[in-house]
Amino acid sequence: MSYDVLIIGSGPGGYVAAIRASQLGFKVGVVEKENLGGICLNWGCIPTKSLLKSAQTYEYALHAADYGVSITGEVKPDFGAMVRRSRSVAEGMSKGIQFLFKKNKIEVINGFGKLAGKGKVEVTGEDGSKTVVTATHIILATGARTRQLPNLPLDYEKVFGYRQAMTLPKQPVSMVVVGSGAIGSEFAWFYQSIGTQVTLVEFLPHIVPLEDEEVSKQLERSFKKLGMKVMTNSTVEKVDASGDLCKVTIQTKKGEEQVEAEVVLSAVGITPNIEGIGLEEMGVTVDKGRIVVDEFYRTDVEGVYAIGDIIATPALAHVASAEGIACVEKIAGLNPDPIDYKNIPGCTYTHPEVSSVGLTEAKARKAGYEVKVGKFPFSASGKASAAGEREGFVKLVFDAKYGELLGAHMIGGNVTEMIAGLVVAKKLEATGHELIKAIHPHPTMSEAIMEAAAAAYGEVIHI
Repeated sequence: MSYDVLIIGSGPGGYVAAIRASQLGFKVGVVEKENLGGICLNWGCIPTKSLLKSAQTYEYALHAADYGVSITGEVKPDFGAMVRRSRSVAEGMSKGIQFLFKKNKIEVINGFGKLAGKGKVEVTGEDGSKTVVTATHIILATGARTRQLPNLPLDYEKVFGYRQAMTLPKQPVSMVVVGSGAIGSEFAWFYQSIGTQVTLVEFLPHIVPLEDEEVSKQLERSFKKLGMKVMTNSTVEKVDASGDLCKVTIQTKKGEEQVEAEVVLSAVGITPNIEGIGLEEMGVTVDKGRIVVDEFYRTDVEGVYAIGDIIATPALAHVASAEGIACVEKIAGLNPDPIDYKNIPGCTYTHPEVSSVGLTEAKARKAGYEVKVGKFPFSASGKASAAGEREGFVKLVFDAKYGELLGAHMIGGNVTEMIAGLVVAKKLEATGHELIKAIHPHPTMSEAIMEAAAAAYGEVIHI
C-alpha cells in the first residue's frame, strides 16, 4: 500500500488532517490502533460532555420548583444510565468519522504504526502481523495519555486517570481529584453534583490555574457552595490504597493532612505518546518529551511531520485540528498562515462554565501593557436572571494605548459558546469601541460582552 499522505493516529488532529488532505486531492491512509476519533472523541472531550449534561439535567430536576415546575417523587441520579448514554454518544460520533472517511475515500489501516525508514511505516496488527506501508508524507498524530506521578502510581481500580473515571462500575461515595485543570475540574464538578463527596487538590494557589485569577476565585466559590472541599497550595505526597478506603496524604501550607476516599482520580496532565514509533531510529529530534517542529509542523527529517499533543503547543483538540489543516495545506503548496497561538480559546465545562482567550490581566500587565479592564456581572443581566444563571461575569482586557482586545475571560452559563465571537474579534484586531458599537441582541447572555467593553471605557449602562 502506498499513499501521498499517511497519518499515524486518528484523533482530532489526525482525522481532520486526513479529510483536508483528501479534499486537496491526495491519496490518504490513516493508521489507528484503537478507535477512530482518538481519545477526544471516544474517551475525552465528547463523552465527558454527555456526563456533564446528565449531571446538569439532574441539577435542573432538583431545582425544578425554582422554575415553577413541580416534580413528585424522589429525584435521583442513575449513574449506570449516565455512563451508558455517554458511551452511546461516543460510539455514534466514532461511526460519524467512519462515514466521513468513506465519503472522502480515506483508507484505514488498523494497528500500531512505527516509522521504518524514509517514506515507510511498519504497522503491527492486533495479531502481531507486520505490514509495511509507504508514503511521500507521514504525519505523526499519536496524541497523549494520563501523566503518572511517582508519588501517585495508578492501579486503575482505586487510583486511575480520566479514562477509568468515565466508566466506573458504580458511583463512588467519595473521591479525591488531584489537579484542577479542565479535566480535573470537570470531573470534580460532575461527581460532586450527582452526590459524590469530592476533595479537589491543586498544587498551585488557584484552581483552573491557567485562567484569570478572578475567574479562578469565582469557580472556587461555586465549587464550595456545592459542598466540594477545595485544597489549593497542596500536594499529594502518597496514596495508600491497600484498605477499603484510599488514605491520601496531602501536604498543605498548614502541614500534613490525611483524606480518606473511596477512589482517587489523577488529573495532573498528560504524557505524549512518542515511545516505540521509530523517532530515535529515524533521527527525529525530541526536546523535553515533545517532537520539535517548525511553524508548519515539519520535523528535521524530510517527509515526517508532527501535530497535536506530541508537540510543544497547547494540548487542545481544536489546536490539533487547526495544526493538521495547516500542515496538509502547506504540503499541498497552498501557503497557509502560521497558527497564531496567542488567539487560542480554552473552555472548561463545569457549572458555571469557564472560557477564555488571550492574555489574563496579570499577564498583560507583566508584558508591559497599560490596560483598561471592563467587567460585567451576570447578576445584572436580564437573560441570566430569567435562565437562573446569575453566577459569574465577563471580563475584557484592552490595551489602553490602541484599544486592542488583549484578552477575554468569562465564567457563567453558556460562556463556552460565547467565546468564539471574541476569538474572531481578536483575530480582526477589534478595539473596545468597536465592540461597544457592535449592537448585541437583547436579552442574551452575550450582550454582557458589549457591556464589559463599555465598562472598560466608563460607558456601561446596566451597572
